[in-house]
This record gives sequence, structure tokens and C-alpha cells, in this order.
Amino acid sequence: MGQAKDHPPVKYFAGITYNPNFDGLDNSLSLLEEAFSMIELKSEPYDFSDFTDYYESELGSGLKKFFVVFAKLQPPEILPQFKINTNKIETRFIKENKRQINIDPGYLSEAKVVLATTKNYDHRIYLHDGIFADLHLKFTQKSFQSQPWTYPDYKQEKVIEFFIELRHRYFHQLGETYSNY
Repeated sequence: MGQAKDHPPVKYFAGITYNPNFDGLDNSLSLLEEAFSMIELKSEPYDFSDFTDYYESELGSGLKKFFVVFAKLQPPEILPQFKINTNKIETRFIKENKRQINIDPGYLSEAKVVLATTKNYDHRIYLHDGIFADLHLKFTQKSFQSQPWTYPDYKQEKVIEFFIELRHRYFHQLGETYSNY
């Protein structure tokens, strides 16, 4: 019989999708820091519209996306609260019944990248309060590997490289604070 043990804390991040004309981006990032912790790292923005038009009816065309990483390591079980809080931040910027920004939170651990979502599909695990966990990338063979359902932009080389670098940072931070893991 296996012994249950606590999971080490994880590294939280958020994917930020926005229209370049959105004037509340800095304010959104400040609200994220207030809700979660200081932003320690931002990726370079990329052209999200090159991968999908999913959000264009709401956010417009020519969308950009980047990732922010939060400094504080936190327990994986608070993922639903992260999603609930990012939804509240998005709601603050609704104009004419349309969001101006999409914030997708998730976390990185030693073996995976997990996203939070409100959408139920066969590969998603229900957590609580209407929030599901989506195993989006798994770390194997010295890199992150996509799943059949992985979003196209998460499959691009620069995003994979970003998460590999984030994994190195995570292990460094984890080692400083949680040397028993």
C-alpha cells in the first residue's frame, strides 16, 4: 500500500490573452499581483491569433498572448481559487457585455503543466466550485510533451522552452525552501 504524503507546492502562472488596444493591461497585472503574489517573470508576447480565432468574437482580432509567473510557491489544491479569482478580474474589464482580457491560470510542477478551466471534457478532472483541471503538458524525455487536447499555442517551441526554463526556476526555488522534496 502506498503512503499518502503532501504534494510539494507548485509554481503558478497565467496566460494573458488580450487585444493590443486594451488599455487596462497594466491594471490587470496589478490586480493579479494583489490576488496571488508578485509577478516574477513575463514571457514575450506572441500572436495568439495565428493559432486560433476562438476569442476574436469577444476580444477582437490581432490578439496577443503572454505568460506571467507568480513568485510565491503555493499548494496545487488552490487551483480552483486561482481560476475563480482570475474570472473576477476579467469581469472588472467587461465592456458592452464583452471581456477585454482572458486570463487562464495554471501551475507547473516537476512533472506537468496543469490548466484550470470551467469547461468539462472527457480528459478534464472536476475539482470543485465548477472548476476542472486539465493536464496540458507532461514532462518526459527532458522536455514537455503535448497531449492530444493541448492548445496549439502551447505546442510551439518558444512556449515549451519557456516552461522548461520555468521548471528550472521552480526546482531552484523548491530546493531553497523545501529541501526534503
